Amino acid sequence: MKEIAAVIKEIESGRWDPSLVDLYGTAEGQRERYIALAKHFETIYQEKTAAFFSAPGRTEIGGNHTDHNHGRVLAAGIDLDTLAAAAPVEDPYISIRSEGYPEMKIDLSRLDPVPEERETAPAVVRGVVRGFVDRGYRVDGFKAVMTSRVLRGSGLSSSASFEVLLGTILSGLYNGGAVDLTEIAQTAQFAENVFYGKPCGLMDQMACAHAGLVAIDFADPERPRLERLQIRFDSLGYQLMVVNTRGDHADLSGHYADIPREMKAAAAVLGRQVLRDVTLEELHRRAGEVRKAAGDRAFLRAYHFIQENRRVEEQLAALEHDDFSRFLDLVNRSGRSSFQYLQNVFVAETPQTQEMAVGLAAAEALLEGRGAVRVHGGGFAGTILALVPMDASSRFEAGMNSLFGEGAVQPLIIRNRPAGPVGEAI
Repeated sequence: MKEIAAVIKEIESGRWDPSLVDLYGTAEGQRERYIALAKHFETIYQEKTAAFFSAPGRTEIGGNHTDHNHGRVLAAGIDLDTLAAAAPVEDPYISIRSEGYPEMKIDLSRLDPVPEERETAPAVVRGVVRGFVDRGYRVDGFKAVMTSRVLRGSGLSSSASFEVLLGTILSGLYNGGAVDLTEIAQTAQFAENVFYGKPCGLMDQMACAHAGLVAIDFADPERPRLERLQIRFDSLGYQLMVVNTRGDHADLSGHYADIPREMKAAAAVLGRQVLRDVTLEELHRRAGEVRKAAGDRAFLRAYHFIQENRRVEEQLAALEHDDFSRFLDLVNRSGRSSFQYLQNVFVAETPQTQEMAVGLAAAEALLEGRGAVRVHGGGFAGTILALVPMDASSRFEAGMNSLFGEGAVQPLIIRNRPAGPVGEAI
């Protein structure tokens, strides 16, 4: 904890600049953001001391919808983050003011799921706290003001960023910052699965917690294996971008939930709980059984999983051997598999609305056979991901903005610093 007045002076003097550059690639615009947050926290809660915490959003580069079936992914933390100023309180309440939202106040005397909170932010807060308690960590109340540049519905995991941020606050304020990042990610997933009610895998939370470009293997979800990659796309001549196709995310939870449900239904026909250990040969040999018991779409989604899981291995091998053209080809193949077999580019019930498909077609035309493009994250609506040659980035951005509106394109920088405290606030 540190005096807010002292923090503001340090930021103004440039003392925090190395930390800000490490997080965002530049301190410009971030100094003002941190100072505004500090002043807002002091005004709202009449507090003179605070600690600052940051959790990044994430981008998914390989492994579309594989984590929930114990697969492999290639993901990265990014420079867009959720930021908090926080301070402990003696009362058993967590009070949070998020920019653009009314204050949340959660009573920590009740740490079971509250049915009327389902699919709301208070459910997530309650779930993260319960997860910490179940793991034997100390918890208590705090007050916080938050601001986020991980836009909701952007496919960059604003929810996981928020969940991980809550975990880092509890770790920092009450556990000496000693809670393992993977445990924070698992607690965040628990909150989303059990309290919020969304059956997500662990990729989003792991990428937001650990940051960097990471390959994660979920063969054992309790002990996921994580490998950091020292790759910079900009040094290879490419800009990582996401394009918001402005699709409507309303009422899509059932479509997201259908993907792991159908994959596991296919696995069950083959005597497994998940698809991780099912081979392509076995799936084809027993295709008739899978189709009859689980349906054609379940078969196709299982086919996607097996091929996509293998593709992540191939992507890693391509990067290891400096074969970037092969890596780009695999990213494109991932996108085609998601469209053809996973079928998460548009909602079948509303075929007249296909913003993501339009975006993929336009991106392919603008890239002219260079770079790569694929569906990003959960799918059905939201964003697509592109690796764009630097010399084509301006034309690509202009073309996509003209299609989906100004600001639709968001260039991304991979953030290598994990979620946690910022500056010298603790």
